[in-house]
Amino acid sequence: MKDFTKKFKAKSITVSRKPSETKEEAWSAFIGLFQENNPHLKGRAPFEVLDIPEVEKVRIRELRNISYYLMGNDIIINNLDEVTIAREGFVLTITGRQSLPVTK
Repeated sequence: MKDFTKKFKAKSITVSRKPSETKEEAWSAFIGLFQENNPHLKGRAPFEVLDIPEVEKVRIRELRNISYYLMGNDIIINNLDEVTIAREGFVLTITGRQSLPVTK
C-alpha cells in the first residue's frame, strides 16, 4: 500500500466499494470518473476507474453537491471542475472544486 495524491479533470465521480475476498481483508474503493453529471442515469461508462485496495474510510471534504443513491449504494458527486484523490494509510480523502448552478 502506497500513499498518493492525484488530481483529475472530471465533471462527476461515483464512489463505490468492492468487497474483500475474506473477512480479514480490507475493502477496496472503486471510483469512476466521468465527463458528465449523473452518468448512472444514462448508463455511461467512466473514462477512468480507480480501484484502490485496502481502504478503511473515504473522507469527502470541501464539496457540497453530493448524492447517495441507496438503489446502487453509490455516492455521486456532480458539477466538478476537478477532483483530487489522496491516500494516506487506509484513508482516502476526496476534495475538489465545483461549479454549482445558481438557484433562485
